[in-house]
Amino acid sequence: MKRRKFLQNAGMLGVTPLIPSIAPQKPLPEDNLKINTRQVWLNYLEKLASPVLNALAADRLKEKMPVETREPALAKDRAKYTHLEAFGRLLCGIAPWLQADHEDGDENQLREKHFHLSLKGIKNSVDPEAKDYMNWGEKGGQPLVDASFFAYALLRCPKLWTGLDDPTRQQVVRCLRKTHDFKPPENNWLLFAAMIETFFMTINEPFDQEKITYAINRHIEWYKGDGLYGDGAEFHWDYYNSFVIHPYLYDILKINATGEPGLEPIRKQVLEHNRRYAVIQERLIGTDGLYPPIGRSITYRTGAFHHLANMALHHELPGEIPPAQVRCALTAVIDQLTGAKGMFDDNGWLQIGLYGHQPLLAENYISTGSLYLCSAILLPLGLPASDPFWSMADEGWTSTKIAKGVDLPADHSI
Repeated sequence: MKRRKFLQNAGMLGVTPLIPSIAPQKPLPEDNLKINTRQVWLNYLEKLASPVLNALAADRLKEKMPVETREPALAKDRAKYTHLEAFGRLLCGIAPWLQADHEDGDENQLREKHFHLSLKGIKNSVDPEAKDYMNWGEKGGQPLVDASFFAYALLRCPKLWTGLDDPTRQQVVRCLRKTHDFKPPENNWLLFAAMIETFFMTINEPFDQEKITYAINRHIEWYKGDGLYGDGAEFHWDYYNSFVIHPYLYDILKINATGEPGLEPIRKQVLEHNRRYAVIQERLIGTDGLYPPIGRSITYRTGAFHHLANMALHHELPGEIPPAQVRCALTAVIDQLTGAKGMFDDNGWLQIGLYGHQPLLAENYISTGSLYLCSAILLPLGLPASDPFWSMADEGWTSTKIAKGVDLPADHSI
């Protein structure tokens, strides 16, 4: 373990946000379609966030949240992990929105409400005396995953960290350190450990540089070509390049290359891969907003576009896919999946499935809390309504353009 002074933003008390610093542009034109599009995203955010954050802020998440699994016999085991899964994953997706000051007064009021609920939720999740104190590493290896999503959320929203009182911050650090005793397997889990250490670095806590370096180097070794990485040495045709690998590599390298110039060539190389995979992701979205149901963890639903949403948030989309095109494609995904009957139960909790309620699509490790990774598609809500992502005129995406007979340039690998 060692300390390294990290370059800090003034006023952030040691935390650098993972969202761009953007000066507000000219006001959004009076365009009901665009306003309604952002509202679709906000409605989705509130539908996901309200049950989790309200229950956790009241110290009643374990009491209220169901623990659904593919088979009832699995529920007892997954109950050890499902609550941190729900909170860490949800927070990771909505963090940029919580960080931003929104131009619309009603939206900003909604943000303030969810921000304060999140602070109360963090306090209860790390307080050993609270009923909703979570499993940060006392049982099994799964807590490493969701402690990492939680740490990622604090990097994406430094206001959450600075909004905590000192005793709660100390408890957060202590809880995250509980993951140190677990050795991650040789796959994307290496990045979970690296993200926690990166968070420690940004708040000037002792951190393990080797875990960061090892995770980066192994993924460089596992690169398979054309923007895709193996999940370990083998390639898996699923969405883990988006669920975890690309977003984590992008943000871990963005932060670490600031203090380690030797990482800059690797960051640039990975950024080329990031952009190519963003192109692939956009092309996977069909004319109806559906996408190929390939591979494991498909019940993370809209979380399959974590990477594309992250590239939009950071203004790193390649030139051939304009921001408005991505906005419209992702809106179609949200609209299609949230329109399916059975996505939520009668009390507003997510249910297992991709297009509705389909428990057999789940793996043994999937439970109610796991599903909240779907919030990752919401990252661009951290951009102001005047940003080109939101303010540009609607534009069809690749599938719809081709279906209408538009003569597009051929797609090429890198």
